[in-house]
Amino acid sequence: MARSLSAYTQSRDNNFNLIRFLAATLVLYSHSFPLSGGRGTLDPFYAFLGLGAAEIAVDVFFVTSGFLVAGSLFNRGNIIAFIWARVLRIYPALIVAVLFCVFVVGLYFTTEGIGDYLSDPKTFKFLKRNATLFWGIKYELPGVFGGVPFEGAVNGSLWTLPYEVKMYTYLAVIAGVVVFVQRRLNWPLLRGVFLLLAIAAAGANIANHFWPFASRHFLHLFSMFFFGAAYYVYRDSVRLSWRLFLVIVAVLVLAAQNRQGLFVAYALLLPYTVFFLAYVPGGAVRAFNRVGDYSYGMYIYAFPIQQSIVALTPGISAYELAAKAFFATLVLAVLSWHLLEAPCLGMKGRYVAIERRLRGFGQWLKGQRD
Repeated sequence: MARSLSAYTQSRDNNFNLIRFLAATLVLYSHSFPLSGGRGTLDPFYAFLGLGAAEIAVDVFFVTSGFLVAGSLFNRGNIIAFIWARVLRIYPALIVAVLFCVFVVGLYFTTEGIGDYLSDPKTFKFLKRNATLFWGIKYELPGVFGGVPFEGAVNGSLWTLPYEVKMYTYLAVIAGVVVFVQRRLNWPLLRGVFLLLAIAAAGANIANHFWPFASRHFLHLFSMFFFGAAYYVYRDSVRLSWRLFLVIVAVLVLAAQNRQGLFVAYALLLPYTVFFLAYVPGGAVRAFNRVGDYSYGMYIYAFPIQQSIVALTPGISAYELAAKAFFATLVLAVLSWHLLEAPCLGMKGRYVAIERRLRGFGQWLKGQRD
């Protein structure tokens, strides 16, 4: 019997950790082809789908992020607590990964002297941009990875993170404005606004695919993120059904005969597919939740690890690179989760505790004045 999406969200027992881990692994796999073969070398997914494995994986990240982050915002009901939670999720692990790129990978592989490398303005720019995400991403470090097939790029995967932070900002601003107007006018606007936003974004994304008029990456990721957010807002109305899931799979398989048709079907149906797989399949797959969420660490460490392996093993094949990089990156991802990410995420409640203490202190002061 089909259950509503909201019925599943009552529990934290789901497959999101596994889905994101597989998505991060797909990014590593997809990048192995251009990193070992040079720019323009595509993974086999392109030949069948016209989409790379990394593209699909990034879309999965943004769909799940839109859904989960919208839940975080609406459940907290406090914009400062929301921002604090997002900062803890993104920045501590990112900053350590950037330091790893500069002071481990960079120092080892640079062809410049250590003093010249550390004093080069490009090194500081790499640190500043990639650790903050405020000024875009800097891919090159002085003298690093100049002789590999995919020259110059130290951590190309970071390009999605500024978009991720932008989506958090847009979500908070849009939700804040809608809730403010809703309270002033006493009109139930939230559901309607997010539905229209998801429909408009999906329509613009599809139109831009056929008749380009805007940034492809921005519109596509905006659509995926806010599709996910709309699913959260409408979770009471969405039914997760094996029958509908199998119909969607059949539609995608049939649409794969035509790449343009596949893009349209994929852009509209991916979110439902992700949420079905996240909540409905149970049993042994749920055991993955006990090990931790290694997806972020896999994502932010894979690229520099792959470039390092290529630099140390000239002529390595894409599949050998993917296999070696997977295990090396997994070690760093495990360490990142257990030593840094999980402890930082455990600090999410600190803001609430501090806010309560300040509120209590304020009430005490008021009582003293009275």
